[in-house]
Amino acid sequence: MRNIFGKSAIAALTLTFATEAVATEWNVSLWGKRRAFTEHVEKLAELVSKKTGGDFTLNISYGGLSKNRENLDGISIGAFEMAQFCAGYHRDKNPSITVLELPFLGVSSLEQEVELSMALYQHPAAVKDLARWNATLLMPSPLPQYNLVGVGDAPVSLDDFEGLSVRATGGIGAAMETVGAVPTSMSATEVRQAMDSGIVKAVAFAPHAHMSYGTIENGKWWTTNLNPGTVNCPVVVNTDALNDLSDDQREALMSSVDEALEHYLDTYNNKTMSAWGPALDERGITEVTFSDAEIAAFKEAAAAPAAAAWIEDNTARGLPGQELYDLVTGMIAKGM
Repeated sequence: MRNIFGKSAIAALTLTFATEAVATEWNVSLWGKRRAFTEHVEKLAELVSKKTGGDFTLNISYGGLSKNRENLDGISIGAFEMAQFCAGYHRDKNPSITVLELPFLGVSSLEQEVELSMALYQHPAAVKDLARWNATLLMPSPLPQYNLVGVGDAPVSLDDFEGLSVRATGGIGAAMETVGAVPTSMSATEVRQAMDSGIVKAVAFAPHAHMSYGTIENGKWWTTNLNPGTVNCPVVVNTDALNDLSDDQREALMSSVDEALEHYLDTYNNKTMSAWGPALDERGITEVTFSDAEIAAFKEAAAAPAAAAWIEDNTARGLPGQELYDLVTGMIAKGM
């Protein structure tokens, strides 16, 4: 049969097929809806697509690929290539990074949270820990100190937390136990229903989550200065998928992390926090501020015992518990 295509047409088709062959799409598992907590992932997707001319794209799904507590499992089997999760959702699966969820570490800003997280994520023990799930730590989702929004009578002192059911994960939950509260661990998407039904009377969240998940819609009070700690919620990628990227695609991804985090910080510091105060005022939510003496006593009761227990438990797991704790607290002491 006579070739009906000219040489130039064949060359063009060959180039087209070659381009299509190297194009890569990654599925990204998040949850809830787009909010301050996910802005770095959204920015990362934008930057990667732009840098590669669309040859590498991140398809972001909010709850369509996995439940948030199962994102690390999904990464491990390659069900999707990128995901976000919170360490406190399954401490046994990622014990190394839970050091950043210890109460009263004294982290002063989101910028400092980023520096601490990135240093920890590069530590050989953390790398090895997440490698068990075929996961590579990419970047954190830095969050400010948590505080409580609750229903019922506002607490007057820390003694009023005795017997109070509180949604609090990780180190925050452990801290709340020291003042008599009853912590319950549940995913963020379950919180509003639990609060409405009375399963929990208070919820520990960062400001964006209180707004995103509606706790302030029926909340009556919030704590301004409890500040027991925060959670660490990394974005991870499937290691095999990362290794399979071309050099240009991998460079586009890794070189976009810093800008994505800068976008996240700008959004949280300048948009989320500016909306937080007015949102509380509009709803007439009572502010609860504890005395310096009470906060000091709370810290003394919670911080040292939690740190000692964390070091002991994780050393028994074979992790360098003291070394990881010293890494984090040493950076904080230096103001890094």
